[in-house]
Amino acid sequence: MHIHLLLVEDNLDLATTVIEYLAFSSIVCDHASNGQAGLNLALSQHYDVILLDIMLPRLDGQQLCERLRQQGVQTPILMLTSLDALSDKLASFAAGADDYLVKPFELAELVARIRALSMRRSGQTSRLQVDDLVMELSTRKVSRAGQELHLSPICWSLLEHLMRASPEPVSRERLEAKVWGDEPPDSNTLKVHMHRLRKAVDKPFGRPLIHTLPGVGIQVKPHA
Repeated sequence: MHIHLLLVEDNLDLATTVIEYLAFSSIVCDHASNGQAGLNLALSQHYDVILLDIMLPRLDGQQLCERLRQQGVQTPILMLTSLDALSDKLASFAAGADDYLVKPFELAELVARIRALSMRRSGQTSRLQVDDLVMELSTRKVSRAGQELHLSPICWSLLEHLMRASPEPVSRERLEAKVWGDEPPDSNTLKVHMHRLRKAVDKPFGRPLIHTLPGVGIQVKPHA
């Protein structure tokens, strides 16, 4: 299963090295070279993990982390920095960071920390809810308006990723990567499973929660 990550780092040589290494571990990486660009990406896209340098132009990593938490972004954040004083670490954790890695670091350790953060987030969340649609991750039950829904494993996985990203849309390519990994299905497979998912989640209730945004992706959005 792929991990979608945001790297905010102004050292382009380091950023290139990190991005190329992560690609070998099936970690897809978007990059921003300053704090403001990183903030814009983090608020407009859904990521599994965010990596932040502290010493960034326009908006430093700690300020960026704090703003994301103020905006309700709960994505795990790992600070990457050459600042190794305890005060810097404490300030980063106070801003909302989940982990801290001092430069220079081993790339293998970075991958291990990214994977741990990605799994930790899913482990912390036991219940997802959008409007009257509720997914209980611990018991693997999903219901709408109190009525239990019966989903295939693939439909369950699709709905989970859509609900985690809600209300942001998820591109078809990202959905396919999340569910099928390195073996993407043929062009009609996602369409077939989404039809089944809509039939289970929306059709009996009259109010659609699953929406297709042409050219953008699919979203699960609370009913207005």
